[in-house]
Amino acid sequence: MFETKFVVIVREDLAVWQKLNVTAFLATGVASAKPDIIGENYRDATGHVYHPMSAQPIIVLSANVDTMSKIHSRALQRDVATSLYIEEMFTTGHDAANRAVFAEFSADDAKVVGLAFHADRKVADKITKGARMHP
Repeated sequence: MFETKFVVIVREDLAVWQKLNVTAFLATGVASAKPDIIGENYRDATGHVYHPMSAQPIIVLSANVDTMSKIHSRALQRDVATSLYIEEMFTTGHDAANRAVFAEFSADDAKVVGLAFHADRKVADKITKGARMHP
């Protein structure tokens, strides 16, 4: 068992394409900040090489609007570095526009649709209280 958790939480009322998109973006944010959680390249039987992936499972949870807000607050209170995706980012078309719209909101008024982090297992459980395994 791992002493840490790699967790992604998505807002439960999103469309399926949005949940998948947010999960993918958030996971890349955590992986770029924590390169030590990435394993080795994969090689198939014929020698083709594939990109490495997370060396530990990524837990995907879902939560309602209120719980997402609480999770965001708990992560900030515990100084846990996160990847964060806000609703307004769905209206943009590229990275610079995402950062520009993100900068317009504070932690108190951001409409969080997804959050991801890698932290100690016990801390992760406290932060994600109220979220449930994504169906």
